[in-house]
Parts: sequence; structure tokens; C-alpha cells
Amino acid sequence: MRNPLNSRIPREIRREAGKYAVIFLFMLAIISVTSGFLIADASLKKAYDDSFEKYNIEDGDFEVEEPADDGLIAEIESGGVKLYENYYKEVPSVGGSKLRLFKPREEVNKICLLKGDMPENDSEIALDRLYMKSNSLSLGDELSLGGREYRITGIVALPDYSALYENVSDFMFDTEMFGVGAVTAKCFDGALGKTETHYSYSWKYNEPPADHFGAEAAEQSDEFLRHLSGKCELMNYVPTCRNSAIKFSGNDIGHDRVMFMVMLYMLIVIIAFVSAVTVTNTIAKEANVIGTLRASGYTKHELIRHYMAAPIIVLLIASLIGNILGYTVMKEYMAEMYLGSYSLVSYKTIWNADAFIDTTIIPFIILAVINYAILASKLTLSPLKFLRRDLKRHQRKKAFKLNTKIPIMIRYRLRVLFQNIPGYIMIFAGMFFASIVMIFSLLFAPLLDDFDKNTEKSMLAPHQYILKMPVETAEESAEKFAAGNLKIVRGDFSEDVSVYGIVSGSRYYKSDISDGKIEVSSAYADKYRLHRGDRITLHEEFGDREYKFTIGGIYNYPSTLAVFMDIDSFNETFEQPEGSFSGYFSEEELTDIDSRSIATEITLDDLKKTSRQLRRSMGSLMSVFSLLGVGVIILVVYLLSKVMIEKNTQSISVAKILGYNSSEISGIYLRTTTIVTIASMIFCLPFVTLALDLVWRSMMMEYAGWLAPVVPFSAYVKTILLGAATYIVTALILKRKINKVPMDEALKNTE
Repeated sequence: MRNPLNSRIPREIRREAGKYAVIFLFMLAIISVTSGFLIADASLKKAYDDSFEKYNIEDGDFEVEEPADDGLIAEIESGGVKLYENYYKEVPSVGGSKLRLFKPREEVNKICLLKGDMPENDSEIALDRLYMKSNSLSLGDELSLGGREYRITGIVALPDYSALYENVSDFMFDTEMFGVGAVTAKCFDGALGKTETHYSYSWKYNEPPADHFGAEAAEQSDEFLRHLSGKCELMNYVPTCRNSAIKFSGNDIGHDRVMFMVMLYMLIVIIAFVSAVTVTNTIAKEANVIGTLRASGYTKHELIRHYMAAPIIVLLIASLIGNILGYTVMKEYMAEMYLGSYSLVSYKTIWNADAFIDTTIIPFIILAVINYAILASKLTLSPLKFLRRDLKRHQRKKAFKLNTKIPIMIRYRLRVLFQNIPGYIMIFAGMFFASIVMIFSLLFAPLLDDFDKNTEKSMLAPHQYILKMPVETAEESAEKFAAGNLKIVRGDFSEDVSVYGIVSGSRYYKSDISDGKIEVSSAYADKYRLHRGDRITLHEEFGDREYKFTIGGIYNYPSTLAVFMDIDSFNETFEQPEGSFSGYFSEEELTDIDSRSIATEITLDDLKKTSRQLRRSMGSLMSVFSLLGVGVIILVVYLLSKVMIEKNTQSISVAKILGYNSSEISGIYLRTTTIVTIASMIFCLPFVTLALDLVWRSMMMEYAGWLAPVVPFSAYVKTILLGAATYIVTALILKRKINKVPMDEALKNTE
């Protein structure tokens, strides 16, 4: 027999259409955004991992001054490798940028054609997708290179340049100033013939390592370098395990998952919180109905299932539509977050069970458990208590007396305030969660601006040169330093730390680090909460050797995780010959050193590449978080204020009978709620700051590098103004609801 209670479910949803619409839209936004990200993340990661086999990515490459003859190639290949020509030419391009052009590659590092066609004659060219996007180029455009015009016929991705590093030693890649592409072999040898050719060779091991980036790969590359040394003069040597252009994007894909999961769990807490409030309010409104049904023979569990049905149905519909949007619209939007930074090969959307569990199953379980717990607790009351609308387990205490000298309207508002303290506590908690989400979305851009300013103020020198080999210079402002890399290891996570050896009495490093004292950068100390006297352990990049240091001080250097020590201590610690150095700090450019001896030059512009790239790649993501923040404020303010009005419906009706007009009643209830809401926004901010610090640190600990969680004052102001504006709109809606409360409501539901 059909349960007659089921017919009430559609009426319940229609009657509470506003409440369920807000919850539905909020759940839809959370599920579609998070699902879209997790699906895009997993799909791109799989495409990246599969690209090593699909496109036959090299195990490394080296460059020589002259082409290798057959005899030299055979001698090199006797070291257990297979060599492939990977010659390239570099030409100046639009806006002062540089293009690295290759011939079509059919054996190793195969080119992925994303759109259009590969060039077929010497006036056509195929360019990297991200370089084209960064420089506003499109298919069919004419591009002037070396005095010749080339038509762009194809958009490509080169798997060995998934991150557009010009040199692997560069501080950060720059998609605007460097790009890669392909021309026909005829064009490469003919039209570009006058351009200097870089004789680069890629190699593949006959017996490849199990992990492209692990210790085994590093040992194998070192062994091959020893085999290669003496057979030819190397201009460059880059094994894949040390090639940032190949490994950087793979390391980064997946790390943003931490940010999304932190945000998702915060939003799930908000959903649980709102669910608890709305379920409690539903029980209070339906008390007479529940009492009648219990008296008619319906069991507690039948009523629990009935009152759980509406929110569960809304959640399931939101989950279904949200997952559809996640696999379609939002997946593409979220993929652009990575595709805006990396030149990744084409990918296929794959089913992601984790996305379904995290965005659908977990919220479903949380909502069901909370609803069940509240309903089970409330429905233990007797049917008579429900019929009398007496839902309190304890005897109501006598209200304390207010001074009669206080004006009547103020006393009325104070009475409303004291009678609804639990509800106002809920509003405070709701504004706390809403403010966390909103401020989180607003702090990103100011954070990067602050990072740029601090970086400029604290950079060691206008020019910092890393050399391939020690070379002397006559530049008077040049000062030698030594440099190397170690790793911080935390479980499965590791990140690089730069180690500097500074000369005694340095003009660039403004601190005394003589007598074996070491200092760490402020970025390193801030991220790991280090203090003077702490012991740190760092590891070799490849290998098992550990280095232990005692921190003697903290140096203001926010751009990089770094350790600073005296250059003599550096050479002794890392077993380098006395007097060894790796580069120069300098006020001026070093013009007397051959560019082939310079591994990289670090300037202020290089240090700011990180923030520029983050703005480009994360800007759209922060826009999503901003929209979610607005949604949270609307959800919390609207639903909680609505609950407050509904709980006081009978009192509002009595006030109308006593002669108060709608404006006066709105002033009593809405003004009180307004004061509480605005005060909650302001007084929760210190707690929000503490919570954000914890959230930010838990998220950033999974990223290499560090951005200090500095919340700008403007973020607080914008959050308060946005919350206030949202509340004003909500108050206008609720005022109409107050106006519609009939006077005969006071005659109903009397105890």
C-alpha cells in the first residue's frame, strides 16, 4: 500500500521553495566545481604520465659544438643508449620573445598536433599552443621571423617542453617570452639556414630506469655522463630527471587538489551546519503535524525517513546535475587552469571515482547522518509535547526583568535578542565560515603584489649569474659565491632548498655568517616555523647523504627557500676544492664572460616570474572561489535570517494585533538581526584570520616554495561590505515575508 506521507514531500519542497532553491544552487556549485577540477586533474595527469611512452620522451639530451659523425655516435651508443638528432634554431619573435624551432620529430619527443596541420612548405610553421595564447596569435596568422613571413598552420605541444623553460636552470618559465615550434626540414636547412644551429642529441637508454625522475635515473645519467666525457666537448647536458621543462608540470599537476579538498571540506561543514539549523526549524514548524501523526500510529523511524526525504532528494538532484556539469562545462574550465600554465599534450576525459565519492557520497552521508541524528533526538518527545508545541526538554526559565526606564522599542528588541540567542549564535558561526571562504578568495592577488614588493626590496643583487664552470671576470662590482641544491624531505613530499656560500664581508649579503654560522631565508623559516637555534636536516637531491645544520639566524629573503653560509664552510661541507665558486653577484651585467659559460642569469624579472605565472594560471580559480564565497554568504544570511523570522511568526502576529504596523515590526526583528549580523561579520574576523592561517599553511605545505598568508585590510573591508550588501537584499525579501504574516497566526498553535 502506498504511504500517504509521500504525497506531502512535493508539497514540502514547493512550500519551502526558497530554502531548497538556495541549498540546491549551493550544492550544485560545489559539486560541479570540485568534480570538474578533480576530473580535469586526473585526466591531465594520466595524459602526462602516458606521454612518456606515447610520444617516446627522451631520457636526456646533450649539445655539442659540431655535428657528431657516425663513428662518434657509435662510440657514444656503446654506453647503452640510442641517440637521436634533435637540432634546433633560435630566432627572435614578437614582442622581443624568442622561438626555439625544430624539424618534424618522428622518433623521439614526437610532436602532438592539437589543431590545424603540420607545416608542409618552407613558409609555414606550427607553434606551441601556450606561446600563441600568451602572444595573441591564431591559426592562419602571419608571423615575421628573420625577415621572412610564415603562416601559422598548426597548434602543437612538444612533450619535452610541457613547461616552457628556455634553460633548465631558469628560476621560472615564461610563456610570453619563450616558445617552441616546428618547421619543415627544408625550411630548417634552407630559409633558416643562416641562423645558428644548436647540435642537440636526445638519448634513450637501452634499459631504461623504472622511474624517470628517481635516484636510479640520476645514477644512470651520471654514469652516462662519465662515459660521454672526453669523447666530445659538451655545451650542455640535461638528463630528464633534472629537466624542469619535462618534470615541472608533472610535479605540479595534482598539488592543487589539496587546495580544492580543503575548500570542499570547509563547504561541507557549512552544509552540515545549515542542514542542522533547517532541520531543527522544520521540526518546530511541523510540531502539530508530527504530534498528530505519532498519535495516529506512525512510528518514529517512519517519520524520520519522511522528513529526511526532501533534503536528500534535493541533494541527489544537485549531485546528478553537478556531476554532469563537472564532466562537461566545469571540466573544460578547470582544465584551462593547467592549460593556462603548461603546454600539455591532448588528453581524454576519464572516469574519476574519487571525484564522485568526495563530491557526492561524502556530502550525502554527512547530510543523512546529521538529519537522522537531529530527527532521532527530537522525535523521542511524546506526541502530546508535539501537539502542545513544547519541544524543550527542560523547563523554560523565567525571563529576567528589563529596566522600565529603557524605551519600549529598545526593550522589545532586547527581548527578541535574548529569546533568540541560539539562533544568533548560529548566525555568528555562519558568518565565520562564510568569511573564511570569501577572504580566502580575496587575499590571492594582494598576496602576490606583496610578494613582488618584498622580493624587490630583499633581492641579493641586480644580477645573479650561475656559471657552468668557474670563469674570472674583470667587472669590479662582481662578487663570487657558491651555490647548490639540497632537499627537504617530509614523507612522500620533498622540495628543493638553495644553498649559498657567501664570501666574507660580502657587499650584497648584509649579515655576518663567519665562523661556520648558517642562516636560513625568511621564506624557509616562515614556512616551517623555524627559529634561531633549531636543527634542520637536508638531503642530497639524488642519494642518501644527509646534512645537519643549526640555524644561527634568519635572513630577510622571502622569494626562495634558502640556506646561507660562508663560502669556505660551503666548500668544506660539500667537499669542493678550496676557492671553488659557482657564480657572481653583480651590480652590472658581466660582458666579459662567454654566454656559453653562463648557465643562467637571475634578475628581478626572473624572481617575479613566479607571481606572474601564478596570476595567469590561478586568476580564474580565484574567480571561482570568489563566486563560492558570495554563494556562502547568501546561503548563510538568507537561510538563517529566514529561520529567525519563521521562529517568531507567532510573536509577529501578536505584535500586529497589538497595533504595531509592518514597518515597526520589521524594525524590531530585522534591525535586531541586522545588528547581530554586522557585528558577527566584524567580531568573527580575528577568528577568521587564525583559521585562514591554519588552512593556508596546511594547503601550502604541499607546494614547493612559500607565500606568506598575509591578509590585506582591503579583503576584510570587501568581505564586510559584500556581507552587508547581501544582507540588505535578504532583509528586503524577509520584510515581505513579515508583511505577509496574518494576525490570525496568533490564534494558532497555542499551548
